[in-house]
Amino acid sequence: MINLKEEIAKLISEQVADLTEEEIKGMIETPQDQKMGDYAFPCFRLAKVLRKAPPLIAKDIADAIRDNDIFSDVQQVNAYVNMFISKEEFVEEVVEEVMAKGDEYGRSNVGEGKPVIVEFSSPNIAKPFHIGHIRSTVIGNSINLLWDAMGYKVTRINHLGDYGTQFGKMIVAYRHWGNEEDVRREPIKTLLHYYTKFHEEAEKDPSLDDEARETFAKLEQGGKEETELWQWFRDESLKEFKRVYNMLGIEYDSYAGESFYSDKMPAVVQELKDKNLLVESNGAEIVDLEPYGLTPAPILKSDGSTLYITRDLACAKYRKATYDFYKNIYVVASQQNLHFQQLKKILELMGYEWSKDIIHVPFGLVSLEEGTMSTRHGRVVFLEDVLNRAIDETREIIKEKGVATDNIEETAKQVGVGAVVFNELSNNRIKDYVFSWKQVLDFNGETGPYVQYTYARCASILRNAGDDAKDLSGFDPSYITGEAAYTLAKEIYALTDVIIEAGEKYEPSILTRHIVDMAQAFNKFYHDEHILTDDKEERKAKLALVVAAKTAIKNGLRLLGMEAPERM
Repeated sequence: MINLKEEIAKLISEQVADLTEEEIKGMIETPQDQKMGDYAFPCFRLAKVLRKAPPLIAKDIADAIRDNDIFSDVQQVNAYVNMFISKEEFVEEVVEEVMAKGDEYGRSNVGEGKPVIVEFSSPNIAKPFHIGHIRSTVIGNSINLLWDAMGYKVTRINHLGDYGTQFGKMIVAYRHWGNEEDVRREPIKTLLHYYTKFHEEAEKDPSLDDEARETFAKLEQGGKEETELWQWFRDESLKEFKRVYNMLGIEYDSYAGESFYSDKMPAVVQELKDKNLLVESNGAEIVDLEPYGLTPAPILKSDGSTLYITRDLACAKYRKATYDFYKNIYVVASQQNLHFQQLKKILELMGYEWSKDIIHVPFGLVSLEEGTMSTRHGRVVFLEDVLNRAIDETREIIKEKGVATDNIEETAKQVGVGAVVFNELSNNRIKDYVFSWKQVLDFNGETGPYVQYTYARCASILRNAGDDAKDLSGFDPSYITGEAAYTLAKEIYALTDVIIEAGEKYEPSILTRHIVDMAQAFNKFYHDEHILTDDKEERKAKLALVVAAKTAIKNGLRLLGMEAPERM
């Protein structure tokens, strides 16, 4: 399909030798008011170079490019060149392209198969998979899908929190108050209860903390009983996590967590010593980053045990050696900004040029209406409970409204889970927000169910058209050049660029917003135009546009990690 901005930039560059095509492309605007054209080019920047008033420059450019076939009209308005695209050719090309590509529409080859790692979700073993994890899980999954759609070879990693002193606490708690039957019946809730009880008891008996540290030290040294308990807690937790991932339709290529790097840390510590980067500080070993405006990064505690950053250094080196990544993307809360700044700086000081390819994608935090979540105090909302409640509420709505669906359970899951995912991805990722049941389960307005309903409406129209919707080749585009149809075609056309923008900015909300725009544009077209008309040629053209809209909405939803129900 023709890239209109590139084509326009090429035409204008022939008239303006002082700017590159890429610079011109970056200056091209899309007017808010369609009466001002489909695209506009401001000429203010050219005044100094060409020593001419911007309106005169705009007039010269408009006169020079006006006769090109891609335009129906080109106007000079003050210092702007306003360009109107030839509607019939544009609509025909867009719809034919979508029908030809189908599920592949929106994909590009920007990435040229370069290897990219996306690390996301990464919950802690033996702790609840709660609503606070939804951000990394859902944002990370969408970034993974976006980069895949951009043509990169994506490896999805769930860097499990399966190491650290909390496992000493968990093992001690299990030994004091636990039993095997309870853990097997409800692993996470039971282990959370033990973990909470440990902190309650440790406040009364501080010796429990010493016992936990000693227990973790035994685990690090490969103690048989400690290792067996740790492995059991990990296996049971992973079963629970995977149940939630299945509900969300999320898959991983690797569950290599913190423990995977335990035998790779000594080499990193030795390398830091060899490169004279380690400094002794109060018995601990640190990398002094104060000359670079960062706080010192502790690598070894005074007792010789390692820290998160030690493991992440080993992890980054392993990933580069294993995957030779183009980008190593970490979708981790903004609370860890300093950690990733330190990680990148240390890798740079170690002489690794690829440290620049470590990308931290931060996001704001989720809090509850009743206050901050706390695993330690047992104040959490389980993510699985959120998804199940959304499905239950959706099922009731389907029954109340008498929705004609072949499978109520499947539709309830698609819409209920979709509502949670869409609500999450509608928020700019960097903003903190308060989790609200009312908001998640509000199916009115610019929500996931609204977009899914629009998709189902497209499917219903095509079903009602019967055989008329089977062969739509050779449609007459003159029937779909009205304002509503043309606006819809432009929104569909923009999908590929939006996917690239959302991916490169690590911001799924850009795509979420555009999917809503496509749905609204379709609903206006549906409202303004009679689609299943008696005129066969007109009906054929309009059905072709419905197919294009349906395909674009479905492909967009897929990149958010959502399904599109055929009936709703």
